[in-house]
Order: sequence, then C-alpha cells, then structure tokens
Amino acid sequence: MSDWIQAARPATLWAGVAPVLVASALAAYESAFRWDAFVAALIGSVLIQVGVNYANDLADAARGADTADRIGPRRAVATGTISARTMRNAMIAVFVAAGGVGVYLIAIAGWPVAVIGVVSIVAALGYTNGPVPYGYRGLGEVFVFVFFGLVATVGTRFVHDRTVTASSWWLAIVMGFLVTAILVANNIRDIDTDAATGKKTLAVVMGRRRTRAFFVGLIVAAYVALIAGLIGPLPAWAGLGLATIPLAVAPTRTVLTRTDGPGLITALAGTARLQLAVAATVSLGLLLA
Repeated sequence: MSDWIQAARPATLWAGVAPVLVASALAAYESAFRWDAFVAALIGSVLIQVGVNYANDLADAARGADTADRIGPRRAVATGTISARTMRNAMIAVFVAAGGVGVYLIAIAGWPVAVIGVVSIVAALGYTNGPVPYGYRGLGEVFVFVFFGLVATVGTRFVHDRTVTASSWWLAIVMGFLVTAILVANNIRDIDTDAATGKKTLAVVMGRRRTRAFFVGLIVAAYVALIAGLIGPLPAWAGLGLATIPLAVAPTRTVLTRTDGPGLITALAGTARLQLAVAATVSLGLLLA
C-alpha cells in the first residue's frame, strides 16, 4: 500500500483539492452550493490527479526518463516495486472510477460535464504517453494551467447550478498560476536528469536561471490576479487570500538558492501547501462575505 501511495504522489494531490474548494465556496457565496456536487467534484478531481501521476510513472519508466540519478522520489515502475502491467491496470481503474463520478455530475449538470471529463482524461493520458507526449516538449505547464487551473475551477463552479460567473474565471486564473508553479518546482528539481534522458520540459528548454524567474513570476502573478479580482467581481472578504503571502517566501527562496534534491522536494511540497492555503483563505472569505 505504501508503494501505491507514494506512486500517487500525495504531496501534489492538493492541486486537485484547491480549485474544487475555492469554486465551491464561490458557489456558496453566490447561493448556488450543492453538497453532492462538491463531494463528487472533489472525488473526481483527486482521482484524475492520481490517474495522471500513475500514467506519468508508467510512461517515464517506459521512456527511460527515471534513471538511478533522479533526485526526486523514486518511481514505482522504474524501481520495480510495481510492475508496468499492474500500474497500467491501476491507471485504467482510477480513470474509470473518475468516469463513474463524472456520470453523476453529468446527471446533475448536463452534457458539458461529459465534454470536460473526456477532454481532461485524454489530455491527461497525452501528457507523457502517446506518440507525441507534450509534457516532453515543454508544454506541460500549459496543460496544468488549463486543466488543473481553469477547467477544474470553472468546471466545479458550473456543476453547482450550470452557470459560469466572472468571479469563477478570476479564481481559476489564481489557481492556474499556483498549480503551474507546483509543476515548475518539480521540473526545476529534475532539470539535469531530464536533460540527460532527452525529456525536454520547459525547465530544460529555458535553463535553470530563467526557470527560477518563471517560478517567481507565477507566484507574483497569482497574487496580482487575486488583487485584480478584488477590484473586479470578487467580494472584499476574498482578500483574506493575501494573508498567505508570507507562506510563499520559503519555497521561493528555496527555488532561487538550492539545487539539491531534498531542498527542492521541500519547495514543491511548500508550493502545493501554498496553493491549498490560498484556496482555503479565499474560501473562508467567500463564506464570510
């Protein structure tokens, strides 16, 4: 069980929780909240995140991207703790389970949910799998921003009452910048080993110095987007999210100054916690408004 938990990469799973939390709090503020929609969206989002992580574990092993020199957490298939066939079956099972949750969401919110679900799973599988894995071609950040930021947040708001509001787009942008920062922290940690194995992530293409600047830019952009949303449609209480700015200092400093595996693993986990903290404080503000 510990092997499966590690393969699911629990430190990153908050990326599936945060957008559902903040979008559901927005639904409550806008008098549209449904408990069943919240629970189903949360389960579905986390399942897709786990499925993506299993798919990446499988694909990276098959392509030789997980070598003995990798400084991040050891991958299950590459180390032989879980066979490729078993991981493939588990990945399929997780995506099928996510689809089952999606069926319920379709029943309460209609066909747009089906489109979102199918496109999300296809995109997840294409991240490191298939003939043209775009995660290996510097496009992983685009995928994460769109699907774990925009789609996850706006989609969650939609399933509550089949509407999309301007506020949900602002919050989606905030979540998108922060979840992308999680991926950047992950890729800057692996920049040397990815380059050695031909895995051309955006960090490999940009180099360490520019990737560090990109990480800082994403964090700053998230807070700028939140402030812009407060000037626009978001209630003032959502500004509680700004109280999390001190939490951004430690992971940012680590990304800017460290190159060792343990340090950058800590930065990744800290960035994931930062996204959750922003989602939680903004959600609290929306509930108080």
